[in-house]
Amino acid sequence: MKYFYLDTSTSYLYAGVVSDNQLLYEIKDKLDNNLSTFSLYFIEKMFKELNMTPKDIDKIIVVNGPGSFTGIRIGITIAKTWAWALKIPIITISSLLAMAISCSKSDYKIPIIDARRGYYYAAIYDKDFQAILDDCYIDRESLLEKVNQLDASFTFIASSALEENCLEYNPDILRIVDVVKDFHTINPHAVNPNYLKLTEAEEKLQ
Repeated sequence: MKYFYLDTSTSYLYAGVVSDNQLLYEIKDKLDNNLSTFSLYFIEKMFKELNMTPKDIDKIIVVNGPGSFTGIRIGITIAKTWAWALKIPIITISSLLAMAISCSKSDYKIPIIDARRGYYYAAIYDKDFQAILDDCYIDRESLLEKVNQLDASFTFIASSALEENCLEYNPDILRIVDVVKDFHTINPHAVNPNYLKLTEAEEKLQ
């Protein structure tokens, strides 16, 4: 089985191809505002260097949020278009769960993404990646209240040092694929962003 993993939920392009429990290729590039311009270019380059095409993929795993509204849409558009056009099964995974899976430290993993104005996208997962706190949009103080109730060691994971003892996120694509590869597949048309909050335009409208 060949798996294609894709995450554009932040300013980074994370992508890779896994086959028979081996990571054949991975991309970890910070593209910032160029994410929409260069993501497909680097992905196509990856397939070319592997001497493969998307048709060779047996299953697609795509991160559907939370994170950057624009970034999430880029990854989902690429993944669901390929899944629909080429009839490839597709799985969605939370960006926060991917972060937790990539952390091998502590009893509890606390992935956090800066949502600005003192808010985080956050969750709390145990060693078996069961959610103690489901993915949510939460203010810093409320999150720390829940963290202080934990009965064992914990580690914050983020792309920057948002909290004390914060581990910098470096996706372990092979491990992520291994954990989620048997998750339930869905119809490509049902693959939607999981923003966890209203867009700025929607907030202003309300």
